[in-house]
Amino acid sequence: MENKNIEGKKFEKVEVKENKLKKTIEPSGAFVGASWVALFSGIIAYLIGLWNATMLLNEKGYYFTVLMFGLFSAVSLQKTVRDKEEGIPITNIYYGISWLSLMTSIGLLSIGLWNAGLTKSEKGFYAMAFILSIFSSIVVQKNIRDTNSK
Repeated sequence: MENKNIEGKKFEKVEVKENKLKKTIEPSGAFVGASWVALFSGIIAYLIGLWNATMLLNEKGYYFTVLMFGLFSAVSLQKTVRDKEEGIPITNIYYGISWLSLMTSIGLLSIGLWNAGLTKSEKGFYAMAFILSIFSSIVVQKNIRDTNSK
């Protein structure tokens, strides 16, 4: 497509596509450290609670598996959401499975605690340690990606 400017010179009209990748700011060392401390605190507290619990081994295995499933699905969902935001192609099925997996892990923990013969304070302890672990795993993964994206 040819156009003429004011001085009569010919030029071509060129479309410039905007880069969809957003510039990320590297997180501070204090933030990275705090997120790792939160992650390990949540996981270790949850595991110490399981170790000291008087429940059967199969119940401990259930709660341990729910924690591991929750951590994996939260990191997977965070990566998927960020890839989608940055224009990196992802399939809708994986995006949906990531959401379903995280919701399932939270649901399994909720159902397990609701039906458990634990005191309310123990149930609250497991729920809070689980949520701390899930949230901090998302932050740690984001920090790692922000640091490695340079």
